[in-house]
Amino acid sequence: MNIYDLHEETWKRLGEWRDRLPHALLLTGQRGIGKFDLARALAGSLLCENPLPSRVACGSCLACAWMAQGNHPDFRLVQPEALAGDEGEGGGNDAGSSGKKKPSQQIIIDQIRALDDFLHVGTHRQGMRVVLLHPAEAMNRSTANSLLKSLEEPVPGTLFLLVSNEPERLIPTIRSRCQQLSIPLPESSRAQAWMAAAGVKEAAHWLALAGGSPLLAVELGSGDEHVLLDALVAELAKGGRLDPLVAAAAVDRVVKAEKRPASLKRLVEWGQKWFVDLILLRTGQAPRYFLAQSAPLRELARRAELPDLLAFNRKALQYRQQCEQPLNSRLFLEDYFLNYALLFEPVREAHG
Repeated sequence: MNIYDLHEETWKRLGEWRDRLPHALLLTGQRGIGKFDLARALAGSLLCENPLPSRVACGSCLACAWMAQGNHPDFRLVQPEALAGDEGEGGGNDAGSSGKKKPSQQIIIDQIRALDDFLHVGTHRQGMRVVLLHPAEAMNRSTANSLLKSLEEPVPGTLFLLVSNEPERLIPTIRSRCQQLSIPLPESSRAQAWMAAAGVKEAAHWLALAGGSPLLAVELGSGDEHVLLDALVAELAKGGRLDPLVAAAAVDRVVKAEKRPASLKRLVEWGQKWFVDLILLRTGQAPRYFLAQSAPLRELARRAELPDLLAFNRKALQYRQQCEQPLNSRLFLEDYFLNYALLFEPVREAHG
Protein backbone atom coordinates (compact mmCIF):
# COMPACT_ATOMS: atom_id res chain seq x y z
CA MET A 1 0.00 0.00 0.00
CA ASN A 2 1.43 3.41 -0.97
CA ILE A 3 0.87 6.96 0.21
CA TYR A 4 -1.89 7.48 -2.38
CA ASP A 5 -3.91 4.59 -0.94
CA LEU A 6 -3.38 5.79 2.62
CA HIS A 7 -4.77 9.23 1.73
CA GLU A 8 -6.99 8.32 -1.19
CA GLU A 9 -9.56 11.08 -0.71
CA THR A 10 -6.93 13.79 -0.27
CA TRP A 11 -5.03 12.61 -3.34
CA LYS A 12 -8.22 12.74 -5.42
CA ARG A 13 -8.81 16.28 -4.21
CA LEU A 14 -5.29 17.32 -5.16
CA GLY A 15 -5.83 15.72 -8.57
CA GLU A 16 -8.97 17.81 -9.06
CA TRP A 17 -6.94 20.92 -8.28
CA ARG A 18 -4.14 20.01 -10.68
CA ASP A 19 -5.19 22.40 -13.44
CA ARG A 20 -5.99 25.27 -11.08
CA LEU A 21 -3.41 25.01 -8.36
CA PRO A 22 -2.62 28.15 -6.36
CA HIS A 23 0.89 29.58 -6.40
CA ALA A 24 1.33 28.44 -2.79
CA LEU A 25 -0.24 25.45 -1.08
CA LEU A 26 0.07 24.79 2.65
CA LEU A 27 -0.42 21.16 3.71
CA THR A 28 -1.15 20.84 7.41
CA GLY A 29 -1.95 18.04 9.80
CA GLN A 30 -0.64 15.88 12.59
CA ARG A 31 3.00 14.86 12.51
CA GLY A 32 3.66 11.47 10.97
CA ILE A 33 0.58 11.10 8.78
CA GLY A 34 2.43 11.41 5.48
CA LYS A 35 2.12 15.09 4.53
CA PHE A 36 5.71 15.26 3.31
CA ASP A 37 5.30 12.10 1.25
CA LEU A 38 2.11 13.50 -0.28
CA ALA A 39 3.88 16.74 -1.11
CA ARG A 40 6.77 14.87 -2.76
CA ALA A 41 4.28 12.75 -4.68
CA LEU A 42 2.41 15.85 -5.83
CA ALA A 43 5.64 17.53 -6.92
CA GLY A 44 6.66 14.40 -8.81
CA SER A 45 3.32 14.12 -10.57
CA LEU A 46 3.38 17.80 -11.61
CA LEU A 47 6.88 17.48 -13.06
CA CYS A 48 6.24 14.07 -14.63
CA GLU A 49 6.07 14.13 -18.44
CA ASN A 50 3.60 11.23 -18.70
CA PRO A 51 1.41 11.16 -15.57
CA LEU A 52 -0.97 8.24 -15.20
CA PRO A 53 -4.77 8.73 -15.38
CA SER A 54 -4.80 8.61 -11.56
CA ARG A 55 -2.50 11.67 -11.63
CA VAL A 56 0.36 9.59 -10.23
CA ALA A 57 3.83 10.10 -11.71
CA CYS A 58 4.67 7.46 -14.32
CA GLY A 59 8.02 6.58 -12.73
CA SER A 60 9.70 5.93 -16.07
CA CYS A 61 10.17 9.28 -17.83
CA LEU A 62 13.32 11.42 -17.60
CA ALA A 63 11.67 13.78 -15.11
CA CYS A 64 10.76 10.87 -12.81
CA ALA A 65 14.33 9.57 -13.05
CA TRP A 66 15.63 12.97 -12.00
CA MET A 67 13.19 13.08 -9.06
CA ALA A 68 14.21 9.60 -7.95
CA GLN A 69 17.86 10.68 -8.01
CA GLY A 70 17.06 13.88 -6.13
CA ASN A 71 18.40 16.22 -8.80
CA HIS A 72 15.45 17.43 -10.87
CA PRO A 73 16.47 20.87 -12.17
CA ASP A 74 12.97 22.28 -11.68
CA PHE A 75 12.53 21.08 -8.11
CA ARG A 76 13.97 22.41 -4.87
CA LEU A 77 13.58 20.89 -1.40
CA VAL A 78 14.19 23.42 1.36
CA GLN A 79 14.54 21.95 4.84
CA PRO A 80 16.76 22.33 7.91
CA GLU A 81 20.29 21.04 7.55
CA ALA A 82 19.59 18.60 10.39
CA LEU A 83 17.01 16.83 8.20
CA ALA A 84 19.13 16.65 5.06
CA GLY A 85 20.02 13.24 3.74
CA ASP A 86 17.12 11.23 5.11
CA GLU A 87 13.95 12.61 3.49
CA GLY A 88 13.34 14.95 6.38
CA GLU A 89 13.71 12.32 9.10
CA GLY A 90 17.42 11.70 9.46
CA GLY A 91 20.65 13.61 9.93
CA GLY A 92 22.97 13.37 12.88
CA ASN A 93 22.55 15.48 15.97
CA ASP A 94 25.58 14.31 17.89
CA ALA A 95 28.00 16.73 16.28
CA GLY A 96 28.49 18.55 19.55
CA SER A 97 30.35 15.62 21.03
CA SER A 98 32.88 15.66 18.18
CA GLY A 99 33.54 19.39 18.42
CA LYS A 100 31.79 20.16 15.13
CA LYS A 101 28.95 22.61 14.77
CA LYS A 102 25.53 20.99 15.10
CA PRO A 103 23.43 20.96 11.94
CA SER A 104 20.81 23.69 12.07
CA GLN A 105 17.27 22.72 12.97
CA GLN A 106 15.95 25.86 11.28
CA ILE A 107 15.43 26.87 7.67
CA ILE A 108 17.81 29.80 7.44
CA ILE A 109 17.43 32.96 5.39
CA ASP A 110 20.32 32.04 3.08
CA GLN A 111 18.37 29.00 1.89
CA ILE A 112 15.51 31.25 0.78
CA ARG A 113 17.82 33.77 -0.84
CA ALA A 114 19.48 30.93 -2.74
CA LEU A 115 16.18 30.38 -4.56
CA ASP A 116 16.43 33.70 -6.44
CA ASP A 117 18.30 32.33 -9.45
CA PHE A 118 16.15 29.20 -9.53
CA LEU A 119 12.94 31.24 -9.62
CA HIS A 120 14.03 33.69 -12.29
CA VAL A 121 15.44 31.46 -15.02
CA GLY A 122 13.46 29.39 -17.48
CA THR A 123 12.46 25.83 -16.64
CA HIS A 124 14.46 23.00 -18.18
CA ARG A 125 11.52 21.07 -19.62
CA GLN A 126 9.10 23.95 -20.35
CA GLY A 127 6.94 22.80 -17.46
CA MET A 128 6.42 23.80 -13.83
CA ARG A 129 8.91 24.47 -11.12
CA VAL A 130 8.19 23.37 -7.55
CA VAL A 131 9.66 24.51 -4.24
CA LEU A 132 8.92 22.26 -1.25
CA LEU A 133 9.52 23.67 2.25
CA HIS A 134 9.46 21.19 5.11
CA PRO A 135 8.66 21.78 7.90
CA ALA A 136 7.51 25.31 7.23
CA GLU A 137 7.44 26.20 10.94
CA ALA A 138 11.22 25.74 11.00
CA MET A 139 11.53 29.23 9.46
CA ASN A 140 12.31 32.06 11.87
CA ARG A 141 10.73 35.44 11.29
CA SER A 142 13.56 36.77 9.11
CA THR A 143 13.45 33.69 6.90
CA ALA A 144 9.66 33.85 6.66
CA ASN A 145 9.76 37.52 5.67
CA SER A 146 12.30 36.70 2.96
CA LEU A 147 10.00 33.98 1.59
CA LEU A 148 7.05 36.34 1.78
CA LYS A 149 8.49 38.45 -1.04
CA SER A 150 8.29 35.47 -3.39
CA LEU A 151 4.76 34.61 -2.26
CA GLU A 152 3.55 38.19 -2.72
CA GLU A 153 4.96 38.39 -6.26
CA PRO A 154 4.50 34.82 -7.55
CA VAL A 155 6.48 33.71 -10.57
CA PRO A 156 4.21 32.16 -13.22
CA GLY A 157 4.41 28.39 -13.44
CA THR A 158 5.83 28.07 -9.93
CA LEU A 159 4.27 26.21 -7.03
CA PHE A 160 5.39 26.66 -3.44
CA LEU A 161 4.49 23.61 -1.36
CA LEU A 162 4.69 24.25 2.38
CA VAL A 163 4.30 21.33 4.79
CA SER A 164 3.61 22.07 8.44
CA ASN A 165 2.86 20.13 11.63
CA GLU A 166 2.26 23.40 13.50
CA PRO A 167 0.79 25.99 11.12
CA GLU A 168 -0.05 28.28 14.04
CA ARG A 169 3.69 28.95 14.36
CA LEU A 170 3.79 30.46 10.88
CA ILE A 171 3.47 34.22 10.68
CA PRO A 172 -0.07 35.22 9.62
CA THR A 173 1.11 36.83 6.38
CA ILE A 174 2.61 33.52 5.22
CA ARG A 175 -0.61 31.65 5.98
CA SER A 176 -2.70 34.28 4.22
CA ARG A 177 -0.67 33.91 1.02
CA CYS A 178 -1.24 30.16 0.86
CA GLN A 179 -4.23 28.01 0.13
CA GLN A 180 -4.40 25.64 3.07
CA LEU A 181 -5.31 21.97 2.89
CA SER A 182 -5.68 20.05 6.14
CA ILE A 183 -4.69 16.39 5.83
CA PRO A 184 -6.90 14.25 8.09
CA LEU A 185 -5.84 11.17 10.00
CA PRO A 186 -6.50 8.06 7.92
CA GLU A 187 -9.04 5.61 9.24
CA SER A 188 -7.57 3.26 11.84
CA SER A 189 -8.31 0.13 9.82
CA ARG A 190 -6.68 1.58 6.72
CA ALA A 191 -3.68 2.78 8.72
CA GLN A 192 -3.20 -0.62 10.36
CA ALA A 193 -3.42 -2.36 6.98
CA TRP A 194 -0.82 0.06 5.63
CA MET A 195 1.44 -0.68 8.60
CA ALA A 196 0.98 -4.43 8.23
CA ALA A 197 2.01 -4.13 4.58
CA ALA A 198 5.15 -2.38 5.83
CA GLY A 199 5.92 -5.39 8.05
CA VAL A 200 5.05 -3.81 11.40
CA LYS A 201 3.72 -6.15 14.07
CA GLU A 202 1.30 -5.02 16.82
CA ALA A 203 0.10 -2.24 14.54
CA ALA A 204 -2.73 -1.16 16.87
CA HIS A 205 -0.28 -0.70 19.77
CA TRP A 206 2.13 1.48 17.80
CA LEU A 207 -0.70 3.39 16.13
CA ALA A 208 -2.09 4.37 19.54
CA LEU A 209 1.34 5.59 20.69
CA ALA A 210 1.61 7.59 17.48
CA GLY A 211 -1.78 9.20 18.05
CA GLY A 212 -3.14 7.65 14.87
CA SER A 213 -0.22 8.76 12.66
CA PRO A 214 0.72 5.71 10.57
CA LEU A 215 4.15 6.85 9.36
CA LEU A 216 5.20 7.71 12.88
CA ALA A 217 3.80 4.37 14.04
CA VAL A 218 5.86 2.51 11.43
CA GLU A 219 8.93 4.41 12.58
CA LEU A 220 8.25 3.41 16.17
CA GLY A 221 7.54 -0.19 15.35
CA SER A 222 10.48 -0.76 13.05
CA GLY A 223 13.02 1.97 13.81
CA ASP A 224 15.08 3.27 16.71
CA GLU A 225 12.61 5.84 18.04
CA HIS A 226 11.47 3.37 20.70
CA VAL A 227 14.91 3.58 22.35
CA LEU A 228 14.34 7.20 23.35
CA LEU A 229 10.72 6.49 24.21
CA ASP A 230 11.53 3.48 26.39
CA ALA A 231 14.17 5.46 28.32
CA LEU A 232 11.72 8.27 29.00
CA VAL A 233 8.81 6.03 30.01
CA ALA A 234 11.03 4.01 32.35
CA GLU A 235 11.67 7.19 34.35
CA LEU A 236 8.21 8.77 34.11
CA ALA A 237 6.58 5.58 35.38
CA LYS A 238 8.45 5.96 38.70
CA GLY A 239 6.45 9.05 39.65
CA GLY A 240 7.44 10.22 43.14
CA ARG A 241 10.10 7.50 43.40
CA LEU A 242 12.01 9.12 40.56
CA ASP A 243 15.47 10.53 41.33
CA PRO A 244 15.68 13.59 39.01
CA LEU A 245 19.48 13.58 38.80
CA VAL A 246 19.73 9.86 38.11
CA ALA A 247 16.88 10.03 35.61
CA ALA A 248 18.47 12.99 33.81
CA ALA A 249 21.80 11.18 33.56
CA ALA A 250 20.18 8.01 32.20
CA VAL A 251 18.07 9.76 29.57
CA ASP A 252 20.86 12.16 28.65
CA ARG A 253 23.03 9.20 27.67
CA VAL A 254 20.34 8.10 25.24
CA VAL A 255 19.94 11.64 23.89
CA LYS A 256 23.66 11.99 23.25
CA ALA A 257 23.83 8.55 21.60
CA GLU A 258 21.02 9.43 19.19
CA LYS A 259 21.84 9.91 15.55
CA ARG A 260 18.57 11.61 14.72
CA PRO A 261 17.67 15.28 15.03
CA ALA A 262 15.75 17.12 17.75
CA SER A 263 16.04 14.45 20.45
CA LEU A 264 14.96 16.77 23.27
CA LYS A 265 12.03 18.15 21.32
CA ARG A 266 10.81 14.64 20.54
CA LEU A 267 11.27 13.68 24.19
CA VAL A 268 9.15 16.61 25.35
CA GLU A 269 6.48 15.71 22.79
CA TRP A 270 6.32 12.16 24.19
CA GLY A 271 6.11 13.64 27.68
CA GLN A 272 3.14 15.75 26.60
CA LYS A 273 1.34 12.62 25.41
CA TRP A 274 2.11 10.96 28.75
CA PHE A 275 0.47 13.92 30.49
CA VAL A 276 -2.55 13.79 28.22
CA ASP A 277 -3.10 10.21 29.41
CA LEU A 278 -2.57 11.20 33.04
CA ILE A 279 -5.13 13.98 32.73
CA LEU A 280 -7.60 11.72 30.95
CA LEU A 281 -7.29 9.09 33.68
CA ARG A 282 -7.50 11.70 36.45
CA THR A 283 -10.83 12.84 34.96
CA GLY A 284 -12.20 9.31 34.69
CA GLN A 285 -11.50 8.72 31.00
CA ALA A 286 -9.46 6.09 29.16
CA PRO A 287 -5.85 6.75 28.08
CA ARG A 288 -5.28 7.58 24.44
CA TYR A 289 -1.59 6.93 23.79
CA PHE A 290 0.17 4.68 26.31
CA LEU A 291 -2.29 1.80 26.36
CA ALA A 292 0.32 -0.73 27.49
CA GLN A 293 1.13 1.46 30.53
CA SER A 294 -2.48 1.91 31.65
CA ALA A 295 -1.89 0.37 35.11
CA PRO A 296 1.06 2.56 36.20
CA LEU A 297 -0.56 5.61 34.63
CA ARG A 298 -3.76 4.99 36.56
CA GLU A 299 -1.83 4.77 39.84
CA LEU A 300 0.14 7.93 39.07
CA ALA A 301 -3.03 9.79 38.14
CA ARG A 302 -4.55 8.82 41.49
CA ARG A 303 -1.57 10.29 43.36
CA ALA A 304 -1.49 13.61 41.51
CA GLU A 305 -3.76 16.61 41.65
CA LEU A 306 -5.47 17.67 38.43
CA PRO A 307 -4.48 21.39 38.71
CA ASP A 308 -0.82 20.32 39.11
CA LEU A 309 -1.02 18.07 36.05
CA LEU A 310 -2.59 20.85 33.99
CA ALA A 311 0.04 23.32 35.18
CA PHE A 312 2.90 21.02 34.22
CA ASN A 313 1.28 20.39 30.85
CA ARG A 314 1.31 24.15 30.26
CA LYS A 315 4.94 24.28 31.35
CA ALA A 316 5.71 21.64 28.74
CA LEU A 317 4.96 24.28 26.10
CA GLN A 318 7.83 26.33 27.49
CA TYR A 319 10.06 23.25 27.44
CA ARG A 320 9.27 22.78 23.76
CA GLN A 321 10.24 26.37 23.00
CA GLN A 322 13.51 25.93 24.88
CA CYS A 323 14.30 22.89 22.73
CA GLU A 324 14.39 25.15 19.66
CA GLN A 325 17.54 26.81 21.01
CA PRO A 326 20.99 25.38 21.83
CA LEU A 327 21.04 24.24 25.44
CA ASN A 328 22.74 21.90 27.87
CA SER A 329 20.67 18.72 27.60
CA ARG A 330 21.72 17.41 31.02
CA LEU A 331 20.63 20.57 32.85
CA PHE A 332 17.45 20.70 30.81
CA LEU A 333 16.55 17.12 31.78
CA GLU A 334 17.37 17.68 35.44
CA ASP A 335 14.93 20.60 35.54
CA TYR A 336 12.30 18.60 33.64
CA PHE A 337 12.46 15.55 35.92
CA LEU A 338 12.70 17.65 39.09
CA ASN A 339 9.45 19.43 38.30
CA TYR A 340 7.85 16.15 37.24
CA ALA A 341 8.77 14.36 40.47
CA LEU A 342 7.26 17.18 42.54
CA LEU A 343 3.84 16.20 41.20
CA PHE A 344 4.09 12.96 43.18
CA GLU A 345 5.79 14.08 46.37
CA PRO A 346 6.25 11.33 48.98
CA VAL A 347 4.21 13.36 51.47
CA ARG A 348 1.32 13.44 49.05
CA GLU A 349 1.67 9.71 48.37
CA ALA A 350 1.55 8.93 52.09
CA HIS A 351 -1.79 10.63 52.34
CA GLY A 352 -3.01 9.50 48.92
